[in-house]
Amino acid sequence: MKIARFYYQERDLYGVVEDHQVKIIEGDIFGSYRVSEETLSLSEVKLLAPVKPSKVIGVGLNYRAVAKDKGVELPSEPILFLKPPSGIIGPGDSVIVPEIVKKPVFEVELAVVIGKKAKNVTEEAALDYCLGYTLANDITAKDHMVKGQPWAKGKSFDTFTPVGPYIVTGINPETTEIALLLNGEQKQLSSTADMVFNVRQLIAFISQIMTLEAGDLIITGTPLGGGDFAGGDVFTLSSPELGELTNPVR
Repeated sequence: MKIARFYYQERDLYGVVEDHQVKIIEGDIFGSYRVSEETLSLSEVKLLAPVKPSKVIGVGLNYRAVAKDKGVELPSEPILFLKPPSGIIGPGDSVIVPEIVKKPVFEVELAVVIGKKAKNVTEEAALDYCLGYTLANDITAKDHMVKGQPWAKGKSFDTFTPVGPYIVTGINPETTEIALLLNGEQKQLSSTADMVFNVRQLIAFISQIMTLEAGDLIITGTPLGGGDFAGGDVFTLSSPELGELTNPVR
């Protein structure tokens, strides 16, 4: 199932996407809801970022090919960082690079959407706390990432976390293909099968540290190929299971 969050006639709504239409959801997608028969064309609505999380938890160095390319050992446990909700934008929204950022870098990632409160969950039960999955671009200001210092500054600029287009349920997060095109040229292509820590392990590990709330996002690391971009460029993140997320840069 594909769940969209969208804006229509001054309302912020959720709906189930089928073909090029969306059926409006009544109720809470993180609780009790029903899919109504009220149907709109996708061309009539403005797609929004599919969630409004209380927090975004990032994972660093989580692809084997990246560690091999850097010539470093695989981490013994997930490397975590936080990104603010103020950085989130949705499909078609512009990534705005401020003048103080001279080296922005793109990073396509699988994003996990938490479906209900999770604390101290086991790996075996972890996916029960996941509503679905979406795409995310973990944009990073590399010139604001000082070695040995916290990552917060380089990860936290407004618009630096594009997310979408939908929340997709029922896929296997351990074999999901993700890719990024920059101005139509493929820059990243990999499968989550190359992850060091899979989604079950990440949810279990993170929930030992902090309570995960419904709607929170875990962005699970980027594969090899992340690189520089500039104003006027256009990203397209894609996945056969998750769809496409396009954002221009200015």
